[in-house]
Amino acid sequence: MTSHHTCLCCQRRPLLQGLTLLLLSPGLALAQDGAREGVEVGGNSVFSRLVPADTIEQSAAQQYAEMLQQAAAQKALGGKNHPQVRRLRAIAQRIIPHAMGWNPRAKNWRWEVNLIGSQQINAFCMPGGKIAFYSGILDKLKLTDDEVATVMGHEIAHALREHARARMGKNAATGIGANLLSNVLGLGQLGQTVTSYGAQLLTLQFSRSDESDADLVGMELAARAGFDPRAGVTLWQKMAAASKGAPPQWLSTHPSGDTRIADIQANLPKVMPLYARSQVK
Repeated sequence: MTSHHTCLCCQRRPLLQGLTLLLLSPGLALAQDGAREGVEVGGNSVFSRLVPADTIEQSAAQQYAEMLQQAAAQKALGGKNHPQVRRLRAIAQRIIPHAMGWNPRAKNWRWEVNLIGSQQINAFCMPGGKIAFYSGILDKLKLTDDEVATVMGHEIAHALREHARARMGKNAATGIGANLLSNVLGLGQLGQTVTSYGAQLLTLQFSRSDESDADLVGMELAARAGFDPRAGVTLWQKMAAASKGAPPQWLSTHPSGDTRIADIQANLPKVMPLYARSQVK
């Protein structure tokens, strides 16, 4: 749910201490006929192949660390024993083990979950698993755990689907033009372009297609983790009420709330069995 790279995140704001989460590696469940269960969104964008994932993830980690330092200086970090920090990290620990089914790189990400002291209705997950929630989205919308999981799943989906990497690849390809093919193998000019775009991770805008993609993948992640995917409907109803006719800043390029709710409802039959199975476990 965001248009500025870090989905529900639009601007740089203070964070808190990081936490590395241990990951398990469950495969994606298959139906009896061998078909994959869950939503259908296709593969990651081909543009993501134009830039090295390591470069973007390293850049994200550096920016994330800087945000932590800025937050500490402003005394705006939630401590590890803060109730909302503990809540966010507990929810993340349930969702993250299901990430590898969407992107094998996630197994080696140094995941972190942080709380940002800001009244903005916002959240994000940077490449490499750097998650942060703004206190405003929790306080103003009074999110249930299922709704928090819906937001978190959406943000994680952006990272797993490498939307930022794909956007940078597209921008790099456009900027390089005729020199792309001659330089791509050695990453000469391309590498420099990626570096320059890496500095803009927090302002990179996602497309409406990216947002819709993240809605569905995030809904599935939440369902597999045992959170009710129907929470996506109540979440967007709360978002609409909070906007009061003026949508939050990050909604500028997002699908409308009605469209998102309709898409979520249309895909519920694909993920409700996963949720039901998680409840049995």
